Amino acid sequence: MAREEDTLTQLTEARPEAPQPRPAVRRGFAVRPAAVGLPALGLVIAVAGWWLVTSGLNLVHPAALPPPQAVGESLANATDVLLPALGITTWMTVLGFLLSSAAGVLIGMALAASRRVERMFAPLLVAVNAVPKIAFGPLLVVAVGWGQKPILTMVFLLCFFPIVLSTATGLTTTPADLAELSRSLNASWWQSFRKVRFPSALPQIFVGLKVAMPLAAIGAVIGEFYSDRPGLGYQILQYNGVGDTATAWAAIVLVALMSIALYAALSLVERLALPWVKATTSAR
Repeated sequence: MAREEDTLTQLTEARPEAPQPRPAVRRGFAVRPAAVGLPALGLVIAVAGWWLVTSGLNLVHPAALPPPQAVGESLANATDVLLPALGITTWMTVLGFLLSSAAGVLIGMALAASRRVERMFAPLLVAVNAVPKIAFGPLLVVAVGWGQKPILTMVFLLCFFPIVLSTATGLTTTPADLAELSRSLNASWWQSFRKVRFPSALPQIFVGLKVAMPLAAIGAVIGEFYSDRPGLGYQILQYNGVGDTATAWAAIVLVALMSIALYAALSLVERLALPWVKATTSAR
């Protein structure tokens, strides 16, 4: 059995490395300028369009959407409030995302392991995901109290479904040749799962994680609407309540920048954890 497991390991590890046309490091350096320049160009175009709508053509009243220069000035003047709030929201987002990821992967594994479990609980998961999460906001304070709990609960409610779905899909769509290889080597269930099924499902799991990451930021902000934690969501309500929409929009811009940074970090983790995916799939 040990010899068969070694053979399975060698074959499954060698499979994705075979078709590499060129070293992955060279490809990474080749696209680095475009990877930085194109997002920066897109950001410049978005800000220019924002300025054109608000200041150039005056299509929107400044009370509803302040121009970018007003938002930038408010951001500079309120850094002593917004930067600590950014730290709180970032921590809530990351913590809630990690909890959702762990629970979502485990639930997805349970659904993939048993068709009966999937038939029993899949409709319930769909029903919970279909309910507008903001409807749970006022109830969370009553159910779990103040502090971090309503924020983490809201993040979990928004994140868990795509992670569960991607995990279950990845584990139930193992390539037929790898599944047949594990059976031909008389691999046990655990050996097949550890060497074949789970590694093959990782690209699909990361798809669900990348879908869930922006949702985690949304959940953290919504949760802060109903919490006493002075994060960015809390500050948006406070500044909007006193009519300071420019600073409220500055907080919204920080939420967007935080989401971009966290998504980029997750994409980097995917690239480092799954170096063979880019080498074995067709490039655009």
